[in-house]
Amino acid sequence: MNQLGLPISLNSSMLLENFVANEELLRLINQLFLNQKSSELYIYGASGSGKTHVLQGAVLKSLADDKNALYIDCSDSLPEHLVEFIDQISLISFDNVHLIAKENEEIFFDLFNRARQSKVNILVSGDSLPVELRVMKDIKTRLSLTAVFKLEELNDELTVMVIDSQMIERNLKIDSKVYKYLFKNVSRDLKLLLSTLDDLDKASLQSKKPISIPFVREFLNLNNQ
Repeated sequence: MNQLGLPISLNSSMLLENFVANEELLRLINQLFLNQKSSELYIYGASGSGKTHVLQGAVLKSLADDKNALYIDCSDSLPEHLVEFIDQISLISFDNVHLIAKENEEIFFDLFNRARQSKVNILVSGDSLPVELRVMKDIKTRLSLTAVFKLEELNDELTVMVIDSQMIERNLKIDSKVYKYLFKNVSRDLKLLLSTLDDLDKASLQSKKPISIPFVREFLNLNNQ
């Protein structure tokens, strides 16, 4: 998907409609599309808690509403030319600010301030409170002035709900016993689980076999588990 000329891929299954982690945060983000006044939100939590999901979901909703929006992963290089058309954007998501390189911090700070001045809705994610980030002081101060939300780690039930919703998007039906097996033998981290299921889906299509516990065991070489 193209975002104002930036070739950044968005996961079309990361929709606000299937985000289950925090109802209050979801309500506030949905309000962004109704209010004339812009807002700045900072969302933090552990890996797999849903930060990328909600940031991409907000961008996808903006694009679906025919509004310009951008998703930027701060672990990548930041395009300085964005400041030239920041006033054309309705919403911008900065993911993984805790992974930003030192040489990109000034660019991020400039982009954030220009977006704020242009009344752009801003979402930023990190792995800790703003004050605990290992970034320049000005960024910590600016992010501390935003509305701050913590995403708790998903329990097994919520993790299954998230995975199920994404599998439905692919027209896949997987037995819940397979998820429990993956929780026990692979990980409970949502990102890793989804990546593993993506690999299993491709292997299942190639072999024309359903995704079952024996299939998972063989594919992941977990013969003794």
